[in-house]
Amino acid sequence: MNTNIRLTAIPLIAILFLSSACTSASSKAAKDRAAKNAAKTAAGDAFDAGLPGEAEVTEASLRGKHFQAFPSLAAAHFDYDQAVLSEEARIALKANAAWLKANGKVEVQIQGHSDERGTVAYNLALGQKRARAVRDYYRALGVSMRRMSTISYGKEKPDCQESSASCWHRNRRSETRARVNG
Repeated sequence: MNTNIRLTAIPLIAILFLSSACTSASSKAAKDRAAKNAAKTAAGDAFDAGLPGEAEVTEASLRGKHFQAFPSLAAAHFDYDQAVLSEEARIALKANAAWLKANGKVEVQIQGHSDERGTVAYNLALGQKRARAVRDYYRALGVSMRRMSTISYGKEKPDCQESSASCWHRNRRSETRARVNG
């Protein structure tokens, strides 16, 4: 009978040992993930703390409100398949930001657009990246996140309809639309 107990006990001990090893490994992985998330949050907080007067980083929920084009707000154009601001776009956006800061009651919706090439889903994602690039640049220039929202129209609202390089360039844009709050 002692032999049977030993033969049964050995596999049970092995199972308990492996179970505790797996638990500690998954516990270590969870601790590592928590540490990485804490580091990301701290880095984000450090970035946010460096912006004047900006305590929160979430954009405003301005959907459903009527936004219109203003002659003072220029569009930013992008290269093919890119969401990086060119020097020309930065110059236009600096002027836009100065106007926005001078008109503190204005809320803005930053609309991202793309040309007709590519799938609907791809162009919606690219348009959103473009809108966020503009929003982040405005934020870096001192425009409050509470006044801004982003939306992507992808290829659904083209500026022109031709299938040509010049028309595609015009359609690859981000527009800043505004409304007066109050």
